[in-house]
Amino acid sequence: MTTTTEALAIDGGDPVRTEPFPGRAPFDQTEEELLLEAVRSQNLFGKSGTFVKKLEQEFAGFYGVDYGQASTSGTSAIHIAIGAVNPNPGDEIITAPITDPGSVMPILMQQAVPVFADVDPLTLNMLPESIEENITDRTRAIILVHLFGRPCNIDEVVEIAKKHNVILIEDCSQTHATKYMDRYAGSYGDMACFSFQGSKHMTTGDGGMTITNNKETHRLLMLFADKGWDYKYMGDRDHAFLAPNYRMTEMQGAVGLAQLEKVRGVVERRVELGAMLNGLIADAPGITIVATQDDRETSWWNYIFHVTGHDPEKFCEAVSAEGASMRAHYIKDPIYMRGSFLTEKHTYGASGCPFTCGVTSKEYTYGPELVPNAVKGLSTVAVHGIHEHMSEEDIQDIGAAINKVARAMS
Repeated sequence: MTTTTEALAIDGGDPVRTEPFPGRAPFDQTEEELLLEAVRSQNLFGKSGTFVKKLEQEFAGFYGVDYGQASTSGTSAIHIAIGAVNPNPGDEIITAPITDPGSVMPILMQQAVPVFADVDPLTLNMLPESIEENITDRTRAIILVHLFGRPCNIDEVVEIAKKHNVILIEDCSQTHATKYMDRYAGSYGDMACFSFQGSKHMTTGDGGMTITNNKETHRLLMLFADKGWDYKYMGDRDHAFLAPNYRMTEMQGAVGLAQLEKVRGVVERRVELGAMLNGLIADAPGITIVATQDDRETSWWNYIFHVTGHDPEKFCEAVSAEGASMRAHYIKDPIYMRGSFLTEKHTYGASGCPFTCGVTSKEYTYGPELVPNAVKGLSTVAVHGIHEHMSEEDIQDIGAAINKVARAMS
């Protein structure tokens, strides 16, 4: 660890760290060999190849479920899940206000209406009580988004879904291979969706997977991912319903198989490093950590804490100057306010559908008042990237930078 003075680097003092942190290196010879095998097969079409099928089977088996359906992205994984739900235009699907647009836009793409449950202002995960408060007679599904590697209170939401006879879809894009009680998050809902985008715990560059235990649901997922057609199960060029093309290639499947072998080790290392960083900054003045919980792991897709006693933007700027790049507020606003697709109903040309097409049961408005806890949590949260290739010394330097700035600002 670099020797520091108490003067902040942003004010001309010596920074805690001058060397860049190590980059993440998720791929090695294992991926290279499987990629070469895929290319040398002279067939990269997943439908007739072997790698995608094997990834679907082994990924489902890893989570203890019967079926997996690969796709091109985490967004497509959610879209095919909603396609399997098959909502009527104007039906409602509850999701999170702090998430990627990929948890929201597939709802609109099926002409359904996104409804947003509020969150815990510390963990930023969806609150079961807010989910239940938002259920109406038009609710068809819940998309339960597990943020930053921390599972939500899944068992409570499972009971709510059963009570109201709605479908539960777990969005595990930031929470791969992470235990909740005695099973992995993703193994509790009717379906679960995963992203393999480059920042995720396991990655194929981009790609997605949707898993389920239900045979009929799997059939619908499979059809919806491929234009409503599967030549093994249907007649010549018969298409069951309107659906996109989200087929994964053999190259993604090959990399995915290698990544699946590593993902639990990735998670275990991030659990360890995140817990270490929590311990280092727990007593920093003006800082609130997001403590771990005994009934679940936190696999830290990104590391978060809250700046409660200082200006978060100035705090993160000062920590970044110490050599530990940090940003405040994550997505800054509830996701539905980061664009005009909901606030101004800019959907499907100038139509505004489904909101203006006579299929909804009420008028919908989208403003910050819908989710006050989310607004509060976003106002104080700070985000720092950590990954499995960091050392204990790297984490100590991040902790030292945070502590130095917290003391100086106090």
